[in-house]
Amino acid sequence: MTAHAWFHVENEAEIASPALLLYQERIEHNLQLMLKIAGGPERLRPHVKTHKLLPLIQRQVELGITKFKAATIAEAEMCATGGARDVLLSMPCVGPNGQRLAQLALKFPTTKFSAIADDEATLRTLAAAAQQNQVTLGVFLELDCGMGRTGIFPGEAAAYLAHVIKDTPRLQFCGLHAYDGHIHDADLETRRARCEVAYAPILDFRQRLIGEGVLVPELVAGGSPTFGIHAALPDRTFSPGTCVFWDFGYGDKYPDLPFLPAAALLARVISKPGVNRLTLDLGHKSVAPENPHPRVRFEELPDAEVLMQSEEHLVLQTDRAHEFEIGQSLHGIPRHVCPSVSMHGEAVVIEGGLHTATWPVTARNRRMTV
Repeated sequence: MTAHAWFHVENEAEIASPALLLYQERIEHNLQLMLKIAGGPERLRPHVKTHKLLPLIQRQVELGITKFKAATIAEAEMCATGGARDVLLSMPCVGPNGQRLAQLALKFPTTKFSAIADDEATLRTLAAAAQQNQVTLGVFLELDCGMGRTGIFPGEAAAYLAHVIKDTPRLQFCGLHAYDGHIHDADLETRRARCEVAYAPILDFRQRLIGEGVLVPELVAGGSPTFGIHAALPDRTFSPGTCVFWDFGYGDKYPDLPFLPAAALLARVISKPGVNRLTLDLGHKSVAPENPHPRVRFEELPDAEVLMQSEEHLVLQTDRAHEFEIGQSLHGIPRHVCPSVSMHGEAVVIEGGLHTATWPVTARNRRMTV
């Protein structure tokens, strides 16, 4: 590889491996492309679970994005710290999390906080926390559009819950949330057709609620694979997340979404145990292990075969092993970037081919101050 390869870092010798590298120019490209697909910031509610980084919240706020979606209370706090005006916690609040969300509303009075709910017990938890802390919490009714993970089918029971939210003191009905994570077909037209079928009952249900006097201010729909599909429809907001960093899992599957890999894992050769073998310092504590191999694709060795991976080691087989020296760097794109990021306490920022900063992964832990 030449020094002009996009992943090259001029002062890489000072970076300890394994490391999470973030390439500023590519992140900016992805953010601008996200805005272009969305037609502007107004209908974007980006999911922050992929990056968990305060500087990226601040950059998106600079670009005019005011609404965000989070998976944890810590991520919600990070969003508010970064200037978000509207934060949706896309998890039902159970245990102490109702109180924690209410405490966030107290701590950040200029930020609107909401959560999803698909059960009356969850609503009671939120209502009790809101009333005890004398704050108003938003609620999005969580609807199942076919994934079968969380949510309630858009029917009688769901309509009842919508009215409960509307009529409960200190709760505000914010609309509907329906995530289509089960729709991940490679073919765009198949994806589009499945999306249309999945959301038809959701749209009918929205009209029913409006007819019953329940205003539905927002329908939050989709993730990265269906981002472009939802963006073409004017009646909803959307929550892409992975597209900020991208990965080769999505990159291979969705050529209609031309985002760039903007995060790489730096590894080094630590041993050459036998012919055609390289051992790297990139175990499954440094890259998401839930997928089959290859869990990471190395730019210098895209066709290398994984022989084994353990907590701190990755053993590759390649007939090019003789080209690599002990201590030599390799740069890998993860198959699944979101959980790979959370395995690192800090991110090494690369700008103009140089390591220029180090960012703590702000919301890696599930608790910040609340």
